[in-house]
Amino acid sequence: MSALLSLRNVWVEYGDKIVLERVDLDIEAGSFVSVIGPSGAGKSSLLRLILGQEAPTRGSILLDGSPLTPECGPDRGVVFQRYSVFPHLSALRNVVFGLECEQAPFTARLFGSARRKALAEATEMLKAVGLGDSLHLYPAQLSGGMQQRLAIAQALIKRPRILLLDEPFGALDPGIRADMHQLITRLWEDYSLTIVMVTHDIKEAFSLGTRVLALDKRRHDPHAPHRFGATAVYDIPLRRDETPPTEVVRRIEERIGHE
Repeated sequence: MSALLSLRNVWVEYGDKIVLERVDLDIEAGSFVSVIGPSGAGKSSLLRLILGQEAPTRGSILLDGSPLTPECGPDRGVVFQRYSVFPHLSALRNVVFGLECEQAPFTARLFGSARRKALAEATEMLKAVGLGDSLHLYPAQLSGGMQQRLAIAQALIKRPRILLLDEPFGALDPGIRADMHQLITRLWEDYSLTIVMVTHDIKEAFSLGTRVLALDKRRHDPHAPHRFGATAVYDIPLRRDETPPTEVVRRIEERIGHE
């Protein structure tokens, strides 16, 4: 089976600082990849590469065998830790906005039957994330968990093939976080998504992912800390109906520490 996303000998460098080095990954369609690692290990840089916000200094990234486009296209959606929603728009208008930009890039407005169709799609998406009763509320009227649900609806409205999650639940209370875990698992299954999620929470990484990638530096130079970059030091496939081996989790905790 060919990979949906392939990274080949990818490096990210800023001047003499190496953030990532020799990253070789194949990500299959339908997988849920959890990315963990200590601060500064290049987790967010990896997401930016996949999103298209940043190009590798060296190496190549392929989507379905073709070079990844240098900008974020509709095949990739992203949800950040801080709720990336428009405060001046209602929940419904926040989600419709993505369809307006996609279908009418010069006017960012839809009219007639196209607008009615977009409103119906956005309403169904908000219902799917549990905001069916909050269509006309503004972000300031929503709780943190509800705002994150709205951000997920924004990301999914254009039916991306890959959903990127950058510590999306880190700012939420434990109870709300558990609800969001259930939500993202259901959406991953219902929409046949491929998910790449960065998290500092090792337990979250193992409970949600079908694969855990641990990024860290294989080599360290205390006299030149920027000389070496991070790569995947652990790559662990998981089955959702099995508990990961305690010894494996312990080794990763020792390697990357608790954040």
